[in-house]
Amino acid sequence: MSNNSDIKHAGLITITLLLNCSLTAYAGVGGEIDVSGPINVKELLTFAFLFLGGLGIVFGISLAFAAQKFAVRVDPKVERVRDVLPGANCGACGFGGCQGYAEAVATNPDIAPNLCAPGKASVANAVAQITGKIAEAREPLFARIMCQGGRSSAIKKFKYEGIHDCRAALLAGGGDKQCAYGCLGYGTCEKVCPFNAIHMTEDHLPFVDITKCTGCRNCEAACPKKVIEVLLASKAVLVPCHSKDKGAITKNNCQVGCIACSICVKVCPFDAPFVENNLSRIDLNKCKVCGLCVSKCPTKAITDFIPQRSKAFVMDHCIGCQICIKVCPVDAASGEKKKKHTIDLTRCIGCGICTAKCPVQAIDGTFNAAEVFASASEKGKPKAA
Repeated sequence: MSNNSDIKHAGLITITLLLNCSLTAYAGVGGEIDVSGPINVKELLTFAFLFLGGLGIVFGISLAFAAQKFAVRVDPKVERVRDVLPGANCGACGFGGCQGYAEAVATNPDIAPNLCAPGKASVANAVAQITGKIAEAREPLFARIMCQGGRSSAIKKFKYEGIHDCRAALLAGGGDKQCAYGCLGYGTCEKVCPFNAIHMTEDHLPFVDITKCTGCRNCEAACPKKVIEVLLASKAVLVPCHSKDKGAITKNNCQVGCIACSICVKVCPFDAPFVENNLSRIDLNKCKVCGLCVSKCPTKAITDFIPQRSKAFVMDHCIGCQICIKVCPVDAASGEKKKKHTIDLTRCIGCGICTAKCPVQAIDGTFNAAEVFASASEKGKPKAA
């Protein structure tokens, strides 16, 4: 009722002001009209409508002129690019949503057409066609959870009964986990993921569905403990632990934490792992994803994100150089010199070291075989003059 009354009052006030305005203008037209006497209401209203209509026409023309004068010219390419983008506005491209990326890629020759992670190759090709650019293949990015300390393996320091959000739990004494660096497990990353790619497990740890993950970094930015890292899909052997406590303290707090024992450093044939601030890290530029460190880690703190490694086999054009025998870390390769060698599949762990070291690319079956063969083929091509 009060709203209707307010509307009526506002309407009466508006009409009164308009009439007063018109009356003032009307009274001042001849300069000799006495407004204190009787007023011809019909004549006044006619004048008011004409007066206000004239003002409307003047303002309308002015606004139309201003709109024409100061109009922002929109490149039709921008609209076409915007139409092919998925509209997720996730920010994975590095711009403020799909509109920002559309404007940048259509007007800036240095912006690549393949930056839309949710759109993948189909959208990249469409954007490239619109902008006249080349859409190069782009390696996928995945969110990796750098903590394995769920409720079954990590110690709690108190029972948290607040809001189920990691940011809220952090305000309660830094969180309820004994490890100050571990995932709190209250699902903030799950809530902010625009692609439904993260789900909480029964052990209260995030699980990333890589078939849905686009590497948009929303979860990475939202995690108050910074235990989520967005990495290239090929970087599949990682130390998912951020604890910088000394080994003994980490072992007391979590059953699967890195204790900086340096065994991974000793067994790696590529010098990729190193220990710093009581934590083992892997230099991803050196790592060949062989997975040797995974099986040797005493606390299982190193994870192999390749779900199943296929095993090596020797092809017929093997020259019997015995290099595979020398480099195999588990003694799975064998054979006489200058004769075709064999791989013991019961020992082979699919590390791909023999595939990478074979001088004639005679070993196939490992996860890296396609990459090794492609690299060798590229090297064998004649150089352009």
